[in-house]
Amino acid sequence: MERNRNIRLLALHNFLVNFEPHMPIAVIYFVQVTGSFSLGMLIFSINKLSSAIFEVPTGVLSDFVGRKKTIVLGSVAGTLAIVFFALGGSFWILALGAIFEGLAYSFYSGNNEAFLHETLRQDGRTEEYAHMLGRTSSFFQAGLGTSALLGSAVAIFYPLSIVFWAGVLPRLLCIVVSLFMRKPTVHEKELHGNVFLHLKAALAKFKRNAKLRTLSIASILNFGVSESTYLFTPAFYALLWPVWALGLARVISNITAFIGFWFAGTFIRRFKALRSLIVSKVCGCGMALVAFVFPTALSPLLASCSSLFFGLQCTAESTLFQKEFTHRQRATMGSLNQFAGSIFFAVFAFGFGFIADTIGPTKSLIVGELLIFAIIGLYWRIFRHE
Repeated sequence: MERNRNIRLLALHNFLVNFEPHMPIAVIYFVQVTGSFSLGMLIFSINKLSSAIFEVPTGVLSDFVGRKKTIVLGSVAGTLAIVFFALGGSFWILALGAIFEGLAYSFYSGNNEAFLHETLRQDGRTEEYAHMLGRTSSFFQAGLGTSALLGSAVAIFYPLSIVFWAGVLPRLLCIVVSLFMRKPTVHEKELHGNVFLHLKAALAKFKRNAKLRTLSIASILNFGVSESTYLFTPAFYALLWPVWALGLARVISNITAFIGFWFAGTFIRRFKALRSLIVSKVCGCGMALVAFVFPTALSPLLASCSSLFFGLQCTAESTLFQKEFTHRQRATMGSLNQFAGSIFFAVFAFGFGFIADTIGPTKSLIVGELLIFAIIGLYWRIFRHE
């Protein structure tokens, strides 16, 4: 019963935290306020740089104070972030919102997956992790898809800043939901020791585990490039569709990603996590590349449908990581990995915006997809040894 309660609340929290009507038009709004692609993408870079700065401290905090309190703190930071984005008006106010958004993400990163894993382990059901992660993560996409419809409707009649204000209430509800969660007792029994020794032990695991290192490097590079291209695609869509229709492209993307997450556990049980990860990356990247190389009015539809493989990719990758992480350093190890990914994203996203200012949105997205294909080779190295 406890397990079901936590899982239901986590799914609801995932829906609310990603109920973001602004996402389909965020890059357009940031570019309008700042005046260039590079500064608009710099807001995303600040977001991830903030996440990187707070990543390891929040991961250690999660291992010592518990998963529930960490989710509550993340919900508060996320609410402040959306308020500053809605206020807008200048680059610096947007940057402040990006800092709080990065802080919120760092609270969730590593922690929420550890919360789910320990909730299942408490009942001796860890074999259900991939299935439950896929199902709970699908609510991220449900929130994004539902809110994208709202954002598209609002953007027709009101300024883009109003679209951000529409996302404040869901973030407040995140705080309420997180307060009703219960900390897995299996974690409380392991809370002891020195913080620095705890961090040192987590780093030592990466040093000794070659498979974990390769998986981490691939994940870090993939996160920086894939996240940059995903956040920038509305600028490409805007060349082919009107601004009010950009939300429809995101809805399609979220629906297909929801399906991918929902059935991810089934695929992983049958084809194994590593094979599922590689195949999903190749298929998703291939579809997006075709959409960018041959730009037509159907390109946003094709690129959005490539998200069908995103849920399978994320679930498979997390499953592989959780098998390699230790129980005591689970959140800290996840945060270390995300820390490096956020740093790489912060650098790459700004550079990606600069490239787009130079060669245009379409060619820059093609470059990004080609880089992702190269990164897939690292996953293949693990698969070859397996």
